[in-house]
Amino acid sequence: MLSAVERGEKVPTVVVLDRIADGLNLRLSQLVSELETDRVVLRRASQQETVDEGGWRRTILTPVVPGVNFEWIRTTLPPLADAGDFPAYAPGSHEFVVVTAGVLHLGVGGREYVLDAGDSLYFPADSIHSYANRGDVTCEYFVAALIMRPRR
Repeated sequence: MLSAVERGEKVPTVVVLDRIADGLNLRLSQLVSELETDRVVLRRASQQETVDEGGWRRTILTPVVPGVNFEWIRTTLPPLADAGDFPAYAPGSHEFVVVTAGVLHLGVGGREYVLDAGDSLYFPADSIHSYANRGDVTCEYFVAALIMRPRR
Protein backbone atom coordinates (compact mmCIF):
# COMPACT_ATOMS: atom_id res chain seq x y z
CA MET A 1 0.00 0.00 0.00
CA LEU A 2 2.80 2.42 0.91
CA SER A 3 4.47 1.89 -2.43
CA ALA A 4 1.17 2.48 -4.25
CA VAL A 5 0.61 5.70 -2.28
CA GLU A 6 4.16 6.87 -3.09
CA ARG A 7 3.59 6.25 -6.81
CA GLY A 8 0.25 8.07 -6.68
CA GLU A 9 -1.69 4.97 -7.65
CA LYS A 10 -3.80 4.88 -4.48
CA VAL A 11 -5.31 7.57 -2.27
CA PRO A 12 -4.68 6.67 1.37
CA THR A 13 -7.40 6.74 4.02
CA VAL A 14 -6.87 8.60 7.29
CA VAL A 15 -6.19 5.26 8.97
CA VAL A 16 -3.46 4.44 6.43
CA LEU A 17 -1.95 7.92 6.77
CA ASP A 18 -1.90 7.51 10.56
CA ARG A 19 -0.05 4.19 10.21
CA ILE A 20 2.49 5.76 7.83
CA ALA A 21 3.03 8.67 10.24
CA ASP A 22 3.46 6.23 13.13
CA GLY A 23 6.05 4.27 11.13
CA LEU A 24 7.97 7.49 10.55
CA ASN A 25 7.69 8.53 14.22
CA LEU A 26 5.60 11.56 13.24
CA ARG A 27 2.24 12.90 14.27
CA LEU A 28 -0.38 12.67 11.55
CA SER A 29 -0.56 16.49 11.43
CA GLN A 30 3.19 16.63 10.70
CA LEU A 31 2.84 14.18 7.85
CA VAL A 32 0.08 16.07 6.07
CA SER A 33 1.17 19.65 6.81
CA GLU A 34 2.69 21.75 4.06
CA LEU A 35 6.44 21.78 3.81
CA GLU A 36 8.20 24.86 5.14
CA THR A 37 9.08 27.07 2.22
CA ASP A 38 10.36 30.07 4.14
CA ARG A 39 12.86 29.13 6.81
CA VAL A 40 14.10 32.65 7.50
CA VAL A 41 13.03 34.13 10.85
CA LEU A 42 13.59 37.87 11.30
CA ARG A 43 13.59 39.52 14.71
CA ARG A 44 13.72 43.29 14.66
CA ALA A 45 15.54 45.16 17.42
CA SER A 46 12.17 46.42 18.66
CA GLN A 47 11.08 42.79 19.21
CA GLN A 48 14.08 41.75 21.31
CA GLU A 49 13.29 40.67 24.84
CA THR A 50 15.12 42.67 27.52
CA VAL A 51 15.16 41.99 31.24
CA ASP A 52 16.43 44.81 33.45
CA GLU A 53 16.84 43.89 37.11
CA GLY A 54 18.53 46.58 39.18
CA GLY A 55 20.85 47.65 36.36
CA TRP A 56 21.66 44.09 35.29
CA ARG A 57 20.41 44.11 31.71
CA ARG A 58 19.97 40.99 29.58
CA THR A 59 18.77 41.12 25.95
CA ILE A 60 17.97 38.03 23.89
CA LEU A 61 19.10 39.00 20.39
CA THR A 62 18.09 35.90 18.43
CA PRO A 63 14.66 35.08 17.04
CA VAL A 64 12.65 32.24 18.53
CA VAL A 65 12.73 29.24 16.21
CA PRO A 66 10.54 26.28 17.19
CA GLY A 67 12.65 23.20 17.89
CA VAL A 68 15.92 25.18 18.10
CA ASN A 69 17.14 25.81 21.64
CA PHE A 70 19.79 28.41 20.76
CA GLU A 71 20.03 31.93 22.18
CA TRP A 72 22.47 34.77 21.55
CA ILE A 73 22.35 37.10 24.57
CA ARG A 74 23.92 40.51 25.31
CA THR A 75 24.32 41.26 29.02
CA THR A 76 25.55 44.32 30.89
CA LEU A 77 26.35 44.20 34.57
CA PRO A 78 26.85 47.52 36.38
CA PRO A 79 29.73 47.87 38.84
CA LEU A 80 29.50 45.50 41.81
CA ALA A 81 26.50 43.64 40.36
CA ASP A 82 25.93 39.93 40.80
CA ALA A 83 23.48 38.17 38.47
CA GLY A 84 23.40 35.20 40.85
CA ASP A 85 23.40 31.48 40.22
CA PHE A 86 21.84 29.87 37.17
CA PRO A 87 20.66 26.27 37.49
CA ALA A 88 22.30 23.38 35.74
CA TYR A 89 20.61 22.78 32.39
CA ALA A 90 19.97 19.37 30.87
CA PRO A 91 22.98 17.31 29.74
CA GLY A 92 24.16 18.37 26.30
CA SER A 93 23.70 22.09 27.04
CA HIS A 94 26.54 24.46 26.13
CA GLU A 95 27.47 28.11 26.70
CA PHE A 96 30.09 30.21 24.96
CA VAL A 97 30.89 33.54 26.65
CA VAL A 98 32.87 36.51 25.31
CA VAL A 99 33.56 39.67 27.31
CA THR A 100 33.56 42.95 25.37
CA ALA A 101 34.04 45.44 28.23
CA GLY A 102 35.06 45.34 31.88
CA VAL A 103 35.86 42.20 33.86
CA LEU A 104 33.52 39.25 34.34
CA HIS A 105 33.73 36.77 37.21
CA LEU A 106 32.19 33.56 35.86
CA GLY A 107 31.55 30.67 38.22
CA VAL A 108 31.22 27.17 36.79
CA GLY A 109 30.75 24.10 38.94
CA GLY A 110 32.43 25.60 42.01
CA ARG A 111 35.36 27.26 40.18
CA GLU A 112 35.62 30.94 39.32
CA TYR A 113 37.15 32.27 36.10
CA VAL A 114 38.09 35.93 35.64
CA LEU A 115 37.60 37.14 32.07
CA ASP A 116 38.89 40.49 30.80
CA ALA A 117 37.61 42.32 27.72
CA GLY A 118 38.39 40.16 24.68
CA ASP A 119 38.53 36.89 26.64
CA SER A 120 36.17 34.03 25.85
CA LEU A 121 35.26 30.79 27.55
CA TYR A 122 33.23 27.67 26.79
CA PHE A 123 31.62 25.42 29.37
CA PRO A 124 29.09 22.59 29.42
CA ALA A 125 26.04 24.27 30.98
CA ASP A 126 24.86 21.17 32.81
CA SER A 127 26.30 22.53 36.06
CA ILE A 128 25.39 25.51 38.25
CA HIS A 129 27.00 28.70 36.91
CA SER A 130 27.08 32.38 37.88
CA TYR A 131 28.00 35.80 36.53
CA ALA A 132 29.31 38.76 38.58
CA ASN A 133 31.01 42.12 38.08
CA ARG A 134 33.27 42.82 41.08
CA GLY A 135 34.87 45.87 39.44
CA ASP A 136 34.06 49.57 39.36
CA VAL A 137 33.21 49.79 35.62
CA THR A 138 30.32 48.27 33.67
CA CYS A 139 30.91 44.80 32.28
CA GLU A 140 29.40 43.75 28.96
CA TYR A 141 29.46 40.19 27.66
CA PHE A 142 27.73 37.99 25.12
CA VAL A 143 26.52 34.43 25.64
CA ALA A 144 25.81 31.94 22.87
CA ALA A 145 23.74 29.25 24.57
CA LEU A 146 22.48 25.93 23.33
CA ILE A 147 20.15 24.79 26.08
CA MET A 148 18.80 21.27 25.82
CA ARG A 149 15.40 20.53 27.26
CA PRO A 150 14.72 17.25 29.01
CA ARG A 151 12.68 14.88 26.87
CA ARG A 152 9.17 14.13 28.08
